[in-house]
Amino acid sequence: MPYQPFYLFIVSLIDDDSKLASSSLPLLLDEWMTSTRRILLFILFLNLTMSDATEIQLQITGVRGQEDVVAESDKSTSRADGTAAAAAAAAPLPPVSSQRLRWWAVVLANIVFVLGGQSVATLLGRIYYDQGGGSLWLATVVQSCGAPLAVPLLLYFRRPEASPVARPPLLKIAAIYAGLGVLLAGDNLMYSYALLYLPLSTYSLVCATQLCFNAVFSYFLNKERFTALVLNSVVLLTFSAALVGVSHSSEETNSSVPEGKFALGFVLALSASAAFALILSLMQLTFDTVLRSNAAHAVLELQLWSNAAASCVSVAGLFISGEWSSLTAEMDGYKKGEVAYGMTLAWTAISWQLATMGMVGLVATVSSLFTNVISTVGMPLSPIMAVIFLGDRMDGAKVIAMLIGIWGFLSYVYQHYLDDAKSKNTAGSADVTQTSEAKL
Repeated sequence: MPYQPFYLFIVSLIDDDSKLASSSLPLLLDEWMTSTRRILLFILFLNLTMSDATEIQLQITGVRGQEDVVAESDKSTSRADGTAAAAAAAAPLPPVSSQRLRWWAVVLANIVFVLGGQSVATLLGRIYYDQGGGSLWLATVVQSCGAPLAVPLLLYFRRPEASPVARPPLLKIAAIYAGLGVLLAGDNLMYSYALLYLPLSTYSLVCATQLCFNAVFSYFLNKERFTALVLNSVVLLTFSAALVGVSHSSEETNSSVPEGKFALGFVLALSASAAFALILSLMQLTFDTVLRSNAAHAVLELQLWSNAAASCVSVAGLFISGEWSSLTAEMDGYKKGEVAYGMTLAWTAISWQLATMGMVGLVATVSSLFTNVISTVGMPLSPIMAVIFLGDRMDGAKVIAMLIGIWGFLSYVYQHYLDDAKSKNTAGSADVTQTSEAKL
């Protein structure tokens, strides 16, 4: 204690006071000594009190210092936690771009199947007629009889046992596949008649109207939204087909086209285009509401069973019509020989199955309207192939119709590009929002 010497001095004074009190000093001196003793005692009390207060103050200061240290430690811990949270928020999110690239790879593969299969199958179908083939039902059969080619792929991409989507009732899905098969058979028959009665270049341009029909069906059945670019695409492709229809000339091709059948062929091509557009919209409706899946096994199942049903209907028509009895004579009279006859039919069937696989895949992954747009892309390919291989003439009207059709196609592609960019921006905004919430 810093005030210990002063305390001993005061005590000594108090002890001496007893000696002074016993002397014979005057009363005044005695009173003075008493007053002095009281004052010294008061001063001693004050000093002791101040000493205790100082020690208490030091103790309080020490506690506050410890609290400050603890607070600083807590702040450091909080900052460390905030840094860790920020680092976790700044950590790379799951790669969305890889999924997008995988989706585009599937779409591009299906586009190649559609364009290549459709162009080759149409060219071989025209060659079949030019080289002596005349069975309309056989031409219809080969458009769907290649369905067994999908069996190996279906076995590979089999349905997982623990699928999150419940399988629809067998009777319901069988009725849907059978109905689609009947529609496919009728559509294939109309295409066979149209390809027989029209030059390939004219046939291909008229079939571009399927996009117009599909836009209407997609609006009512698939709730597809219309924009200015989509409407522009539909109108331009319709004008393209109409221009071909009104500018027909009987000397525009070297193919063996029956005389006087152009009007019927034109109507059948339009009807087939409308039926094909309806089939694509119904397929998309099946994927969205019944199968509720766009996986590979669902695509292959729909392709296999709907084409199998169409093959059954076509084979029945072949036998009922009596055309089967003339197939032997047709093969013997084929200009390129029996081997070329069989190869033409075989590769036509394979090409149509590739095209069908691509179309069904595009319907499942994108939409029926987009599938029709890609199918329309083959429009300029078939006339060019017809000019190169079949000697068709590309007059000014057909060139203008083809350019208008390409313009219409690019309009729709640009709309799809805008939609894709908008979806990417929306996904990016969602990622930024999640990152900021994680930081907070």
